[in-house]
Amino acid sequence: MRYIPDQTHRFPSRPHYQPAELDLDCETVITSFLRGLHGEVKFPITTEDLTKLIERHAQDLDLHADLSGYGEDVEGVTEFVRGAKPVVAISAKLYENSRQENRLRTTLTHEFGHVRFHACLWDLEPPNRELLARNPNIDKIICKRDNIVDTAQSDWMEWQAGYVCGAILMPKSVVVSRCREFSEAKGLFGVLGQDTKNGRELVARIMADFQVSEQAARVRLLKLGLMVPGTPSPSLF
Repeated sequence: MRYIPDQTHRFPSRPHYQPAELDLDCETVITSFLRGLHGEVKFPITTEDLTKLIERHAQDLDLHADLSGYGEDVEGVTEFVRGAKPVVAISAKLYENSRQENRLRTTLTHEFGHVRFHACLWDLEPPNRELLARNPNIDKIICKRDNIVDTAQSDWMEWQAGYVCGAILMPKSVVVSRCREFSEAKGLFGVLGQDTKNGRELVARIMADFQVSEQAARVRLLKLGLMVPGTPSPSLF
């Protein structure tokens, strides 16, 4: 990780992580956490364990929050407190509707990304009283539905949290192993195109193995280079 100028001007500088750094850190965190909790690592991670992960790193986790005041499409908010752990709020519309469990899971891990990788910034460069007076939400990251799994890299905080979302739910080494098993079973020797029959089958396999949505599975495979949006490339393995 290195610090670079923050083009959003929220901070003088901001952390820049290579994807491999995020993958390694997230896999270390989640595997250590699961071993400590259960003595083993199994996937998919339960939703209850995801809440416990945030509760271990945050000051408070509210799963029944009314976030409509921030906008109808807001599903998670992380509030930073200098010298203390962050406070996380998740929309009650997700937690109280079983049909929204996959979205709940991605929102929980997205907010965990903010907690783990961004809380330190508020200790280093907290907003001053003048900024807080002008913008009472300057000490919060307000996460909209469309930015949970993936967003433009120009919005670096949301991009990093979106990457962490995938890296916690679908650790890289495990996903690579499942993709290798899939390819070997079918006699495939190249990266799959996402619109091919085999590509759709692989997405469905990842969805089932990690209890994630189609979008989350597809984005993760694309970001890891295990799937391509266009013509398949030469052999992956």
